[in-house]
Amino acid sequence: MKKISLFAMAVIGLMLAAVPVLAQPANAAAESAAASSAGLKAIAAGIGFAIAVFGGALGQSRIGAAACEGAARNPGAAGKIQVMMILGLALIESLVLFALVIVFFKT
Repeated sequence: MKKISLFAMAVIGLMLAAVPVLAQPANAAAESAAASSAGLKAIAAGIGFAIAVFGGALGQSRIGAAACEGAARNPGAAGKIQVMMILGLALIESLVLFALVIVFFKT
């Protein structure tokens, strides 16, 4: 329950920090610049990439913990566990890098 409330507070803080983005421009030049959605696209891409990195980090940490636990329970299979762990880490990292490529091409 404490983690959920901490996560909710972080989301609310992030939303409140983004409020100045929606402010009215001061003059006509700023108004035409604000009319383009390039800034909002960049913010959305950054948030999307942050979510991808967060998910990748959680997955990698769980793989590492499970591999350590598996090697501790069965030291004879540590070599096979390590190979599978490295394969899983590489696949997760490739997904995060793929998200980074998408962010750069879409913005």
